[in-house]
Amino acid sequence: MCHGCNDAPCQVNLASYQGLTRGANRDNVYATRIAPTEPTRLFVDAESNAQWRRKGFHAVLNERIASPEAEREGGVLFRLLRLKQAHPLPMPGDKLDFSLDRAQQCPVIEEMTEFERKHPGWGMPYGLPALSKSEHDTLARWIEAGAPSSPPPALPAAHAQRVAQWEQFLNGDSLKARLMSRYIYEHWFIAHLYFDDLPGEHYFDLVRSKTPPGRPVEIVATRRPYDDPGVERVYYRLRRVLEAPLAKTHMPYALSAARMARMKSLFLDAAYEVSALPSYHPTVASNPFVAFRDLPVEARYRLMLEESQFTLMGFIKGPVCRGQVALDVINDHFWVLFEQPNPARAELQAQFLARELLNLRLPAEDESAAGPLKWRRYAGFEEAYLQAKSKVMRAGPTLDELWDGDGRNPNAALTVVRHFDSASVVQGLLGAEPQTVLVIGYPLLERIHYLLVAGFDVYGNVAHQLATRLYMDFLRMEGEMNFLALLPRESRQGVHDRWYRGAKQEGLTLLRSTAAYYPHETGVRYVSADPLPELYGMLKKRVTKSRYDLPPAWRELKRLADLRGPALAHLPEASILTVIDARGEHHFSVIANRAHSNVAELFDEAERRLPAEDSLVVASGFIPAYPNAFFVVDAAALPTFVDRVASLGSEADYAALAAAYGVRRTDPRFWAHSDKLHLAWRSWAPKEAGLFDYNRLENR
Repeated sequence: MCHGCNDAPCQVNLASYQGLTRGANRDNVYATRIAPTEPTRLFVDAESNAQWRRKGFHAVLNERIASPEAEREGGVLFRLLRLKQAHPLPMPGDKLDFSLDRAQQCPVIEEMTEFERKHPGWGMPYGLPALSKSEHDTLARWIEAGAPSSPPPALPAAHAQRVAQWEQFLNGDSLKARLMSRYIYEHWFIAHLYFDDLPGEHYFDLVRSKTPPGRPVEIVATRRPYDDPGVERVYYRLRRVLEAPLAKTHMPYALSAARMARMKSLFLDAAYEVSALPSYHPTVASNPFVAFRDLPVEARYRLMLEESQFTLMGFIKGPVCRGQVALDVINDHFWVLFEQPNPARAELQAQFLARELLNLRLPAEDESAAGPLKWRRYAGFEEAYLQAKSKVMRAGPTLDELWDGDGRNPNAALTVVRHFDSASVVQGLLGAEPQTVLVIGYPLLERIHYLLVAGFDVYGNVAHQLATRLYMDFLRMEGEMNFLALLPRESRQGVHDRWYRGAKQEGLTLLRSTAAYYPHETGVRYVSADPLPELYGMLKKRVTKSRYDLPPAWRELKRLADLRGPALAHLPEASILTVIDARGEHHFSVIANRAHSNVAELFDEAERRLPAEDSLVVASGFIPAYPNAFFVVDAAALPTFVDRVASLGSEADYAALAAAYGVRRTDPRFWAHSDKLHLAWRSWAPKEAGLFDYNRLENR
């Protein structure tokens, strides 16, 4: 739960047996580098432990003489587990560092005796209660036996048949089919694919292979999904996922007969020609408007739009979104809406995009060379694109130009909530009023995906990371400007200026002046003198109910959600609240939204805080992947709990609240409570549930 994905401490990934036997590496994946480093992606960049050893990984299990004693004493993992059993809770004087960028301790076996002497309270699980004796004994017996493994059970015949059907579909020989599959792959490569009508928890990755269907997968390992594969033809294969689902990376995506038929109608049955496949040169492959210009614009948009929560999850759960600097480009609480696909205007949009290909270039085309000196070039491209876009935007937009999900799709409106150095995206419009709103159409959605997901290299250098962060400022502001066009012309600049209080007046004029971006009057009719809240209300009425909405009976939770002001600054970013009544346990997410004067600058975020404008989102079910705190409250005590939150005035007040209602990381009840939460989440959302990450748990 603390050792998964790229940010596992010491790169010890315990979400799979292969990650355990790979071992540890002292190099940080997330780091500020002058030069890019070689990727170390599990299941991608090496195929054996011997290869991982050559890449600098050292064992955490015994790899020497085989005896029960040697398996125990010669393994870092066992020694750390045993150390925790000797010291099950933090001791006085322990200096446990829980910060995101703390110095990592990655001892090899020869260093363990000294480590145990110097840090007796640093056993595993680090900073959490020890495992129960029975659980520890089970692990000890397994390690003593040499940590044996069994191959995964055979894939059920029905699943194997579906895999074959999809691989056949994704590996057609026509140029049209091959271009379609390349496009799909570059948007699904981070998905956990599953068959929604088949039982069991079987997930699959979509990968590029050197081998065709029917033969073992030979992975094509490139830094980015659109990099040159180095072979004449790649095949798109469904590879079984062997890792436990982790909430921070688990992005389930359902495959079905209806989905295949939809892809066929959008990409294969449509009347268009593909005369040649695009190259993999970075200037082509990094720009989807060039690489996929032959594919119908509406087909491309629909692929991303109809599963927009998944599309945005790529931005949120993908590799870029780790750390405060990566995430201070977005507000703590905002809504996302989408432009209505319009087949009648699709050809005009395709012609416009064809004219603007050069201006739609992204920093990823320079790979790790997109430094500050080249930055002005991309700012110039964006400014030229916005000028061209402004000239072709239609007058009088109405709410009918926002996608309504075709009357049935819950992906029509989304809420994004940031938790300082992580974030979450859910369906529906949560919260009474957001801090900002984005309206996104196809060109903007595609650019965000290729900037933050397909084109982002977590192993890249600081120049690449900085260019990505700066360019995302443009894309966020463009989405905000699209929303402001729905307001009366005379009120737009005031709303914009409030969103950007104190921001430096650098940047593009078209993203600072609402009149320059869109000079026309809105087509939305208003009856009040305060159009922004009125618009929020109209948007809420258009959106179907979300499962995250609070049931009307929970009046005290509604009162909690209505709290505003500096008291909320003392709450953790993201908490799970469990309320117990005669019917059982009910679980809610409590998200603290930190207000800022603006999010247009890279640094000094604390100086831009506005605690008086802080708010809460209180939602049914489970939202954060990285919970900061757990609270358990009897229903009868809920009014008192809400009153105490409303009156928080100091760190001491919060400590008293946590002492009365919290399940801290040092609480002996911690693991039992954790188990209950995971079981409840799996019952509430079986396909979406994953293991929480406890690296951001507080202990205030």
